[in-house]
Amino acid sequence: MFSKPLLKATIKQNYIVFLIILAVLMMYLPIIVSMYDPEMQGSINEMLSLFPAELIAAMGFSDAGGTLLSFIASYFYGFLILLIPMIYAVIISNRSIASHVDKGSMAYLLSTPNTRAKIARTQALYLLTSITLLIGFVTIVGIVMCQIMFPGDLDLKGFVLLNLGALLLYYALTGIGFFASCFFNDTKNSLALGAGLPIAFLLFQMISDTGEATEFLKYFSLFTLFDPTKITSGEGYLPAFLVLAAIAVVMYTSGTVAFHKRDLPL
Repeated sequence: MFSKPLLKATIKQNYIVFLIILAVLMMYLPIIVSMYDPEMQGSINEMLSLFPAELIAAMGFSDAGGTLLSFIASYFYGFLILLIPMIYAVIISNRSIASHVDKGSMAYLLSTPNTRAKIARTQALYLLTSITLLIGFVTIVGIVMCQIMFPGDLDLKGFVLLNLGALLLYYALTGIGFFASCFFNDTKNSLALGAGLPIAFLLFQMISDTGEATEFLKYFSLFTLFDPTKITSGEGYLPAFLVLAAIAVVMYTSGTVAFHKRDLPL
């Protein structure tokens, strides 16, 4: 069903990128958690007021709330969780199939007992597993840091749901990247779709937050389905979660089928 040698090779190819992105997330998360102080929230708001309101809204910092969970949701999950793991998702999605075809190594892979479907399933397994580990580390470290710095202040259920939403978002984004990698024969076109769409989604989301005149752009962004405010309040997040999961299933399935049926320049 899966190719262990290919999976090991893919891990070896991508583990440095994984560790770099994880290190960046692990640098920012403890810093943001340590900044939480309900008594100092007024001072933080005053500091943010020095910047243009549109910029603060675009960065997702406009609604920090008064709890530890809402503070983290605003300052970490409002923008950083959308940008930093996206870099990893774009890189590994492109490397999954299109990079092998572009470099000619796919001919070698197909000369082994591995079928196209087996290769696609193996690469999809790596994508899903590695992004799960990435968000999983963030979840565990976040809980540990909050318990050490602010024992009992974290809404554990809300924090887990927040990370589950981020995970489903990245399942969908890597699904889009995987489909692009399976559909195109070269990295240029694969990146145009697999990286271009997520970047466009992020820009549309940021611009839509700047005011009523541009609010309609949120309907063109997948990031709209990940709303930290709704998740932390416990209202209206389930339909968005289901849509993200459905997009992931459709994209990964479509990518596997596309790679199995199309002609390859081998």
